[in-house]
Amino acid sequence: MSTPSVAQNMQKPGSAKPAVTFVCVHNAGRSQMAAGFLRELSAGSVVVYSGGTKPAEHLNPLAVEAMAEIGIDIADQATHELSADMLRESDAVVTMGCGDDCPYFPGKRYEDWALEDPAGKDLQTVRRIRDDIRARVEELLGSLTR
Repeated sequence: MSTPSVAQNMQKPGSAKPAVTFVCVHNAGRSQMAAGFLRELSAGSVVVYSGGTKPAEHLNPLAVEAMAEIGIDIADQATHELSADMLRESDAVVTMGCGDDCPYFPGKRYEDWALEDPAGKDLQTVRRIRDDIRARVEELLGSLTR
């Protein structure tokens, strides 16, 4: 079930930690996998948000399964509607297929990742998407921590 926002629960601390928001349409696959990778790979050195422009009710079970296969548990995550607070708090915003529905905040770093939507795909395809997301998150993390 979609909730209004997680930004109030995940405010960027008054530290030098960078913050990233991952945005896709349903917040059920791509953005959740990317957020899971960034949380795991950054070991808490990055504040992570994720939201959707039209959030689904539940995470894609194959996205959850594909992440669990590599030891990252996103099963406890919920889909969230993208909020202005998330974007305001972020240093970087990564969009994934939301097109014109993705809001723009001047002064933020934006990246648009052209990724296949895992919705309705088989597990093998979701694994390929997961691995592509991991490589992109690793590159993003490297640029944030330089």
